[in-house]
Amino acid sequence: MRQTWRWFGPSDRTTIDEIRQCGVEGIVTALHHVPPGQVWTPEEIALRQAEVATLACGSPSGLAWEVVESLPVTEAIKQRRGPCADHIAAYRESLRNIAAAGIRTVCYNFMPVLDWTRTQLAAPTPEGTACMRYDHIDFALFDAFVLERPGAQDGWDDATARAVAERRAETDAERLDGIGQAVLSGLPGEGAAPGPAQIRERLAEYDGLTADDLRDNLAAFLQEVVPLAEELGLRLCCHPDDPPFPLLGLPRIMSTEADYRFLTEAVDSPANGITLCSGSLGARGDADVPGLMRRLGHRVSFLHLRNVRRETPALTGSFHESDHLDGDVDMADLVAAVLEEETRRRTEGRADHQIPMRPDHGREMLEDHDRGAQAGYPLVGRMRGLAEIRGLALGLARREA
Repeated sequence: MRQTWRWFGPSDRTTIDEIRQCGVEGIVTALHHVPPGQVWTPEEIALRQAEVATLACGSPSGLAWEVVESLPVTEAIKQRRGPCADHIAAYRESLRNIAAAGIRTVCYNFMPVLDWTRTQLAAPTPEGTACMRYDHIDFALFDAFVLERPGAQDGWDDATARAVAERRAETDAERLDGIGQAVLSGLPGEGAAPGPAQIRERLAEYDGLTADDLRDNLAAFLQEVVPLAEELGLRLCCHPDDPPFPLLGLPRIMSTEADYRFLTEAVDSPANGITLCSGSLGARGDADVPGLMRRLGHRVSFLHLRNVRRETPALTGSFHESDHLDGDVDMADLVAAVLEEETRRRTEGRADHQIPMRPDHGREMLEDHDRGAQAGYPLVGRMRGLAEIRGLALGLARREA
């Protein structure tokens, strides 16, 4: 695996100088300041590349921008409405500019309205660290009493309704506001988080759109961009839903292995691939993440390695982010599956035999508590995760040698 690190640009609390000390080989970043639907120009891409390549003192960092995460797919593209055609044209132009800059891997997602979703961004743990957490009942509270979405309570079963009523009785306005702020944080980057009114407006745009409609729209998007990506030598790779089940009455269509089979079969091309995020997929009770890697690994172009601990036996429900090697995802088996796939690729002579991987998220610990980094992206917590994964991979490789 090629060891990479996500960096959010000059506003990131972790600097390129610090990242270099962690021993990574490449950088994952994006132009978060460019609004979705607009072209990533050669000038903006080159500026970000220069920022990655330079230490604070002006010396070369030895690092390069290797993976785009993410080139955003707009709501208009997901809905096939409004300025969809213009946004597709801008996406295609951005792909051309990314390829011309020598970057080969482009991660994106197809989640409607909200990106990753948590109800706590720094839940305390017994060890004194802090982790991101999704509480299914707290999210229901947000949906019904912060967002005030019409029909929010329609899908609740009796047990959920009782649990929500009990939680509501013991939740004051300050805590309810904290849940709302966590949910609306979305993907870390630049720009203010949307408010409830904006979210309700965006939800209304999806009225009447079913899961099948969203799948059709994904297939149409792939048909419009994958052939170009293949021509340019790019690897597009779709990130799974996080969490991997429907929220806010909206469909989510990248949550299971079956969903990824649909994706890869919609346009059968080496340029149409998977971002395997072990934590996102692992939050479902029926997930077999190492098995997915073994069955669909030939289409995996990017790896996010993190772990989660599910808190209920339900298929979909509450979970928190655990240490990288200690959770419901068998990380040792998953890394073994990745190494098997890389060996197979080398045997076949594939140029992409080394799969870029980044240690995803991580618990806040030590100086992370005071650093104020983007939610889920602590320096020390990720460095610990990287060290654990690096050691695990080395041990497995030596055992098989």
